[in-house]
Amino acid sequence: MNKPSIPKGTRDFSPEEMVKRNYIFDTIKQVYALYGFQQIETPSMETLSTLMGKYGEEGDKLLFKVLNSGDYLNKITDEELSERNSLHLAAKLCEKGLRYDLTVPFARYVVMHRDELQLPFKRYQIQPVWRADRPQKGRYREFYQCDADIVGSDSLLNEVELMQIVDTVFTKLGIRVQIKINNRKILSGIAEVVGEADKIVDITVAIDKLDKIGLDGVNAELKEDGVSDDAIEKLQPIISLSGSNEDKLKTIEQLLATSEIGMKGIEETRFILSQLQAVGLNNELQLDLTLARGLNYYTGAIFEVKALDTPMGSITGGGRYDNLTGIFGMPGLSGVGISFGADRIYDVLNALDLYPKETAIGTQILFVNFGEKEISFGQKIAKQLRAANVRTEIYPDKAKMKKQMSYANAKHIPFVAIIGEDELNQNKVTLKNMESGEQEQLTAEEVIAKFAK
Repeated sequence: MNKPSIPKGTRDFSPEEMVKRNYIFDTIKQVYALYGFQQIETPSMETLSTLMGKYGEEGDKLLFKVLNSGDYLNKITDEELSERNSLHLAAKLCEKGLRYDLTVPFARYVVMHRDELQLPFKRYQIQPVWRADRPQKGRYREFYQCDADIVGSDSLLNEVELMQIVDTVFTKLGIRVQIKINNRKILSGIAEVVGEADKIVDITVAIDKLDKIGLDGVNAELKEDGVSDDAIEKLQPIISLSGSNEDKLKTIEQLLATSEIGMKGIEETRFILSQLQAVGLNNELQLDLTLARGLNYYTGAIFEVKALDTPMGSITGGGRYDNLTGIFGMPGLSGVGISFGADRIYDVLNALDLYPKETAIGTQILFVNFGEKEISFGQKIAKQLRAANVRTEIYPDKAKMKKQMSYANAKHIPFVAIIGEDELNQNKVTLKNMESGEQEQLTAEEVIAKFAK
């Protein structure tokens, strides 16, 4: 018989893994709630007209499409079938697709529900997304995103708040991080000042590789992209900026004095940094002018978070965008958002062994089954224990004592309740501590009091 399998790029999560994953999700949810964000959910499937054309040509190819139900071939002609044009056929055979991210469904949600939304609207969403990508280490076809966005407000206090959220989440999780910040307007200003405004993407992509290929490598790549020698010369002080955040801003301010958009970016960044300095963060906040992120999307501040104690790509990212809902015919709504990479955070917590020991939400006490009479007495006590929030199990089968004890050991259940003839007569249970082996006879009330401690 063939063993069953799951699709490539997807995973099962065991009870132990779910405890850890829920610890991450619950921590993020609690922090979002502290700042007044409200949770929404959207369907796994969206209409293809909602999804197509929103992620560029590459993204369209990575959409999982869902076959129409019923007789999906009845509207297809023999001619169309014989042409074997898969894109054309997919358009006719599929009206729905699995969502690729949470941002486009959120934009659709805002446009559909705009009359009942209180602006600014602060929403968070923690749901899986699907991409028909080539699976590899750390990249899956089904994975969770944890997004928070504020739409309908231009205030930079939103950016300040999101950075505090990032700082709080990683402080609670015990992960030391570096929060990097930049501004899309500064990048546009740089490209403008060096006389290569249309090469903004090439320039930022090259600069982004500074850590990996070094200054000479970056310059070589710029040259290859057709950036002029004069422009490369002007870029040198920007690429190799160092010093404090304020030092960097002063240097860049001199360079961008003639660029209106660049100066606006500097002003925005200075405001965000000074506000955050005033409230104080636990983690380092660094102005990084090589930070680019998805350029065609962001219009203002951009952020990225790196873990300091273990090698891992970005574990959180985000930024300000100006026209989230324009794709659905509702222009002019500005927003800013972040997304926590739950799968990567999971790997970081594992690598650094940072899960709290008490995240275990396993059974606290197991009632051993010696027979009908004993168990019906045990049932009553178990009911009282559960009412007092003690996680209680009753072994369902009348099996050998050894088998029941090894069940308790395998599930790391700390206490076992034994009820025999003696206990029945005294209206008590014998409580055995599985770690120390100690036993004591207690009434139901005494057991509850013990767990309350």
